[in-house]
Amino acid sequence: MAGNQTFTMIKPTAFKKNYAGAILKMITEAGFQVKAMKLTRLTAEQAGTFYAVHKGKPFYQALVEFMSSGPIVAVILEKENAVEAFRNFIGATNPENAAEGTIRKLYGTSLQQNAVHGSDSDENAVIEADFFFSKMERF
Repeated sequence: MAGNQTFTMIKPTAFKKNYAGAILKMITEAGFQVKAMKLTRLTAEQAGTFYAVHKGKPFYQALVEFMSSGPIVAVILEKENAVEAFRNFIGATNPENAAEGTIRKLYGTSLQQNAVHGSDSDENAVIEADFFFSKMERF
């Protein structure tokens, strides 16, 4: 059975371009409820740990550098079948291939700077949410 929570991050470029408010508005208008949210900045070490699954891949170091280059907004979201619903909602990883009207099509600038992260499984949603939020920070 699919879980009802997922995790997202508004990435540094989208935050720097002042898209966080518009992105969060789209998310909540699509029926996702915010269960936890914080503005933070990852160190290179934290970004490396978060994206450890990609270690050894050609894009890993650039991803770590990008994700530690500026503030991010970390968010736990809730909705029925949250992971699949959110991944469909945000669009393809590459903004050039994303459907019209999706977050990545509207606010992404490249494959790496695609505006938002979205958990790819219920298991990873839990791991990613736990990376950023204590139980006391969730509602």
